[in-house]
Amino acid sequence: MLDFTSDTAGDRPSPRAAAPARDDERVLLDAYSNAVIDVTERVGPAVVRVETGPKVRNARERGGLGSGIVISPDGLVLTNSHVVGSSKEIRLRDTEGFVTDAHVLGVDPDTDLALLRADGARDLSYASLGNSKTLRRGQLVVAIGNPLGFESTVTAGVVSALGRSIRSVSGRTIEDVIQTDAALNPGNSGGPLVSSNAEVIGINTAIINGAQGICFAVASNTAQFVLSEIIRHGYVRRAYIGVAGQTAPVPRRHAVIAGVENRMGALLAQIEPDGPAAKAGLLPGDVVIRLDGIEINGVDDLIRALDRDRIDRMLSMDVLRLGRLRAIDIHPIERKPAKQ
Repeated sequence: MLDFTSDTAGDRPSPRAAAPARDDERVLLDAYSNAVIDVTERVGPAVVRVETGPKVRNARERGGLGSGIVISPDGLVLTNSHVVGSSKEIRLRDTEGFVTDAHVLGVDPDTDLALLRADGARDLSYASLGNSKTLRRGQLVVAIGNPLGFESTVTAGVVSALGRSIRSVSGRTIEDVIQTDAALNPGNSGGPLVSSNAEVIGINTAIINGAQGICFAVASNTAQFVLSEIIRHGYVRRAYIGVAGQTAPVPRRHAVIAGVENRMGALLAQIEPDGPAAKAGLLPGDVVIRLDGIEINGVDDLIRALDRDRIDRMLSMDVLRLGRLRAIDIHPIERKPAKQ
């Protein structure tokens, strides 16, 4: 008679065998917690609450609340342009409760970023901007800010996606945006998104209304570019040709006749009088399909191509006019800075 008792007993895990698995889980949880705690302790003191509007508020004059991150010991602070808006009275409150007035050095609505300087002269805690190009999907990130008025709130998550594009308040698209599932709420805007190395790799900027856990941050490399432009010029320099347009399909028949591959182009709806486009001979109804050798498949491509490197340069532009391909030389000028 066969006896299977010893075999089945040997297959069952003993209570002692299960203990190492629980220990491993505890180690992993401790490592995760320690990473978040370390980031919070290192970067948290550099996060400030941004208050706008008069100190004594009434029903007619309401201020706003947001977050910011100090990036230099002399009081340079990065936040969102929609946080400061057009406010002339701005105050910064740090984690110790110290309050100081601040003023705007420059805003860039096209990337929803603003640079402030704290008026209070003291050695402030600050954080460093990291290289957002080194990010990977799934990487641990920590968001620090003041959501819904609750100061110094910390949430953690992962990088959900990279290279997203979202629409700014100015109508332009913000490129190279980081998507994260770290919980953000109103008041987090302008606060830092931080890597496990305690480097600021993004500025939290937007939440999709009605969605759950889909949050965005402007990449630190974009913030670094905006920061350098504002310090040097007081605003971000971009090229301007004086047109209003929209993305429109290129009829296949016109594309075949013109010998182009574009399925879409930038349809010019309005031409500003005496602007570069008008002087170049562009007309409403023209469809831009190429600028300075770059294929244009919509108005966003045209806006993206008009960067600071194309200011005061004679450029070649290909347009479709009544189905015929035309080459036009255009001379972009520098766009006027946004009013503060």
